[in-house]
Amino acid sequence: MKQTSIEILHILAGLVVAIAITWAAAWSYPLGQDVIWACGAAAMVATMLMGVGPLRRARRLDQTTRRSEA
Repeated sequence: MKQTSIEILHILAGLVVAIAITWAAAWSYPLGQDVIWACGAAAMVATMLMGVGPLRRARRLDQTTRRSEA
């Protein structure tokens, strides 16, 4: 469960950073706010999709470790 938790925290950290950068960009350029938030949403979706592979590997590793310890 340790590896899986770490990967989930990495994904959440990436989402927090994407939200912060998107918010700062939208705040600094209000005329492009709609486009900036659309691009930020795409970045957040990409962050989640890129996290799926490592998350699956971490979950498999945790399951293997749990079985070997039992």
